[in-house]
Amino acid sequence: MFEMTQSSATSFTLNGRRVTVAAGADTSLLDALRDHLGIVSPKDGCQPMGQCGCCTVLIDGKPRLSCTLPLRSVAGKTVTTLEGFSDDERRTIAQAFVQSGGVQCGFCIPGIAVRAHALCERNPNPTRGEIANDLRAHLCRCTGYTKIIDAVELLARARRGESIAFDACEGKIGDRLARYSGADAVLGQRCFIADMYPPGVVFAAPRLSDHPRALVRRIDPRPALKLNGVLRVVTAADVPGHRNVGLITPDWPVFIAEGEETRYVGDVLAFVVAEDMRTARRAADAIEIDYEVRVPITSPDEALRPDAPKIHPGGNLLSRSALVRGEPERAFAAAAHVVKGTWQTQCIEHMFLEPEACIAQPEGDGLRVFTQGQGIFDDRRQIAGVLGWPTERIRAELVSNGGAFGGKEDMSVQAQTALCAWLLQRPVKCMLTREQSMRLHPKRHPVRITLEVGADADGCLTAVRARIVGDKGAYASVGAKVLERAAGHVIGPYKCENIDIESLAVYTNNPPNGAMRGFGANQAAFAIEGALDMIAAKVGVDGWEIRWRNILRQGDRFCTGQRLTKPFGLEKTLLAVRDAYRGAKYAGIACGIKNVGIGNGLPEIGRASLTIESDGRVTLRTGHTEMGQGLFTVAIQSAVQETGVPPELFAAACDTSDPLDAGQTTGSRGTVLTCHAVIDACRKFNEELKPLMAGVRNRRDAAEVSAALRSLAGRKYLGEWRCYPTDKFGADVPDPKTHLTYGFATQVCILNDDGTVKKLIAAHDVGRVINPTLLEGQLEGSLHMGLGYALTEEFVREGGRIVTDDIKSCGILRAHHMPELELILVEEPDPECPYGARGIAEIGLVPTAPAVASALYRYDGIRRFALPMKDSPAAKAILGTKSVPTAPGIGQH
Repeated sequence: MFEMTQSSATSFTLNGRRVTVAAGADTSLLDALRDHLGIVSPKDGCQPMGQCGCCTVLIDGKPRLSCTLPLRSVAGKTVTTLEGFSDDERRTIAQAFVQSGGVQCGFCIPGIAVRAHALCERNPNPTRGEIANDLRAHLCRCTGYTKIIDAVELLARARRGESIAFDACEGKIGDRLARYSGADAVLGQRCFIADMYPPGVVFAAPRLSDHPRALVRRIDPRPALKLNGVLRVVTAADVPGHRNVGLITPDWPVFIAEGEETRYVGDVLAFVVAEDMRTARRAADAIEIDYEVRVPITSPDEALRPDAPKIHPGGNLLSRSALVRGEPERAFAAAAHVVKGTWQTQCIEHMFLEPEACIAQPEGDGLRVFTQGQGIFDDRRQIAGVLGWPTERIRAELVSNGGAFGGKEDMSVQAQTALCAWLLQRPVKCMLTREQSMRLHPKRHPVRITLEVGADADGCLTAVRARIVGDKGAYASVGAKVLERAAGHVIGPYKCENIDIESLAVYTNNPPNGAMRGFGANQAAFAIEGALDMIAAKVGVDGWEIRWRNILRQGDRFCTGQRLTKPFGLEKTLLAVRDAYRGAKYAGIACGIKNVGIGNGLPEIGRASLTIESDGRVTLRTGHTEMGQGLFTVAIQSAVQETGVPPELFAAACDTSDPLDAGQTTGSRGTVLTCHAVIDACRKFNEELKPLMAGVRNRRDAAEVSAALRSLAGRKYLGEWRCYPTDKFGADVPDPKTHLTYGFATQVCILNDDGTVKKLIAAHDVGRVINPTLLEGQLEGSLHMGLGYALTEEFVREGGRIVTDDIKSCGILRAHHMPELELILVEEPDPECPYGARGIAEIGLVPTAPAVASALYRYDGIRRFALPMKDSPAAKAILGTKSVPTAPGIGQH
């Protein structure tokens, strides 16, 4: 990044005091603040790219990106971070963001808060457009920006002296309880792993493969070991246990050994441990690798050829999911209308703002591991397997992560970091750079779907044939389940009794693809919704009417064969948007369905515990991960609802100290399973709590309740809930039950007269609103992700190598790109879910891309069969580019 020179001293004013830092000229201001001065509110999301805004600080009162500035450039200047703001300023900023819901995972918000402060200093009454424009340097992957802009508006009002009424509530179900630890997150005080510095910590960095497919002849660590400060180079030869990990299929080696073949450019060849991170990374680069470079296999079609080299010993086909129901051939022959087409979706980078990180430290005869993972018990199990230990020797603890969206289900660096810590008997910290993160973790599957759809004269579906092929990339991850999910959702939320479906997950030498928000359902939705619009054109009805004629209703059979016997609100969502759709000149419409829970034969378990502490507080532990979605907050609301204990007396955590293994936080199931488990724990707690509360005069007085609870100090109450066994996809049973429940939605996209996106309307059956602020934020964030998926986002690989290798090139939308968002919340409670609430974390983006495609067809008459739709006027206005050709071989047959 900056030219290497000898160490020199730089003096400047930091938060009102004079400081001097002795560091090399290649040291950035961000590194000086974090590593030398203990200032952690500026976050490292992409250093040295300068493209996420997380590191924003004030220099002489102006917001600047500290990761792009050499330390020496601030000599004699004044640097201000959130730590240096006055107490009143900090309090007001935190209240504005928490009250507005403008913080979710919290990784990006401290930088945004600094810029918001500067904006309000120079413009006391900014418009929403001015706020959005001022945030151009910032990326938020969680919120969709609406509530961030709300927060800046509220901050400006408070700074103008207006009286702001901040919400106070009991914290029960339906209340807008403030996000747990939200204020600390806004101010950069809630620690992420990168913010933690255990005593005696040393640093580890990976050496990744230089080639997507190559035989590793030799790994020579000697050049790395010659560097001052290098402690050890760790390779496959140091692994005492199993080298392969994997949530379902253990095919992913934590190290590639000499004599083995690399499978993608993110394969780990070695770890270097050094006294500081800079040295560890330099040393990792210095390792000499002798390769025999081989031609990579980069497409599923190529991989499926009989003569293709085998990427894995069992071949290149990971999985095949198939289902035939009814008599599809006869139904096609009798159909009044038949349409055919091939739809192609793209690979997508999760772009969570916090890159992967881990800390492992010796503890007794084992290790304590701080992880960001979406399933800490799975992390513990896999780490133990690599070390050859029983799981009890690993104590895993979640450090709530800076976003995940499915991308932190698979392990990244946890096993290697743990191994290094055990070998050196010292705390070891590993933090990936953004470039390493993009190379290493799984992405969203690019999927090709060929559909043939038959309908009667009225447009009611009579037959569907689907052939689905997904690029799995180098390792299994959860790809078999993603392609299974695509198969199970390929006819969308519509009735059809005659179906013939096949879905393949195929290994290639591309970066792995795994779980990402939507998990196959959004790929399927793009195809079936497009086909439905083609049927509508043949029948002569509009997009709303064709959906009204075909949507599932209570008692109907879903694609997987499950009869939907419980009430649900899909009809209500469609009715809610009818007038807006028909009243707009250029509008598109799509419906969506998304399973809640993994289902398809896998267990669904929720576990939680309540521990009464000596100070009269209650620690609520969950088996699932808090990653910005608000799980800890809704779990506390459930506990408050059940016990009446004030919310401020609860602390939330996720670790392995209690037997709470509940699998991955995935499939929109966290709220449903966790709240069920909390209810069960509270039932046990209440047996001893109720007699105590009888003597409490004011149950909303936290101090009085806390004093009563001290008599129960040390008591622990475990809660568990198990879903009924679900059936595998394609199981030969009369009435399969493949999932606990589903989310349902209808969305409308409205365009301006120039073809740009004016508004998105999202009507969702949420079952029951547990926390309106959190729920709105989840849906708005989903819409942001869905709109980018539709128009601009793409993770491009060529020859197995990454082309879009920085944040900007991935096409993620910024605040000034976002249209107006309107949410319509339908509450049709599910009787098997806690308080009737359905999971909504993924359904929010399932219908978005097809709704946009539908609107664009209304605008220019072009049917689009490939994502992203970069050739559209809506995308070109964002990208500022000329038309981009559609991928060859894709389109209407």
